[in-house]
Amino acid sequence: MTDFFFLSLSSVSYEECKTTADWLLSNTQVRPTVGIVCGSGLGGLAEMIKDPQIFKYSDIPNFPRSTVHGHAGRLVFGTLKGKPCVCMQGRFHLYEGYPIQKITLPMRVFKLMGVETMIMTNAAGGLNQDYKVGDIMIIKDHINMPGFSGVNPLSGPNDDRFGLRFPCMSDAYDRKLRKLAHDVAAELGYSDFLREGVYCVLGGPSFETIAECRMLHRIGADAVGMSTVHEVIVARHAGMRCFALSLISNRAVMDYDSEEKANHEEVLETGKLRAEQMEKLVSTIVAQLEHNAHN
Repeated sequence: MTDFFFLSLSSVSYEECKTTADWLLSNTQVRPTVGIVCGSGLGGLAEMIKDPQIFKYSDIPNFPRSTVHGHAGRLVFGTLKGKPCVCMQGRFHLYEGYPIQKITLPMRVFKLMGVETMIMTNAAGGLNQDYKVGDIMIIKDHINMPGFSGVNPLSGPNDDRFGLRFPCMSDAYDRKLRKLAHDVAAELGYSDFLREGVYCVLGGPSFETIAECRMLHRIGADAVGMSTVHEVIVARHAGMRCFALSLISNRAVMDYDSEEKANHEEVLETGKLRAEQMEKLVSTIVAQLEHNAHN
């Protein structure tokens, strides 16, 4: 009885998402086909949007609020390279205390608004010893650590209007979009700092211990962070294509003799240094999206 009571409190209904989507559709002329989620210190992408229409999260019905430094907490509608877009300047995380269904609510709202492609960015710690601070990693797959203990945004009753009860995740990160990103990076001269690898999500907010970093690296993770995966699971459940990038903002500490310490300021600082290239990469990918879809 207690478990069911908790589920009923934390699950997000179709009607709730529709109310939010309808409110946004009635307050903006933009009909987005592309959704973008900006990670820590990477909110500058939203500044590239033409004719922006901005909503504070606190003004949007049913929307959570972003509580993390480096996340502005605004939804920006407009066009990017001619494509109608919606951009989240700031996302929600498990460690902020929201139920997992609440932090992924925007994905379902975007789906109901007509979004077909989701592009996510995040700042992550580099586990792969070949990675350098400032590298950009295309996510080709993920390891959902909270999911191992049953913390999954699709837990609870399934609403078939969103998607299937048991969605496939072996193709979570769209292969064509990953290929497009490599092609665009080559054109822009970014290949030297572009990587492709596996992202592991943890609950946070404490950074990983040395033992945890070593374990994650051994099980196949190239980078580690506290976001993105839950959004991807919900977006894929709803049938949207997903593409995600990690900015390697710090090297994970793997050695007990090391004096290094992970900190959020370093994450935001790296975001500033690489922001321009990240924005150029994403905007050029968006410009070629339609062509890519037709192919």
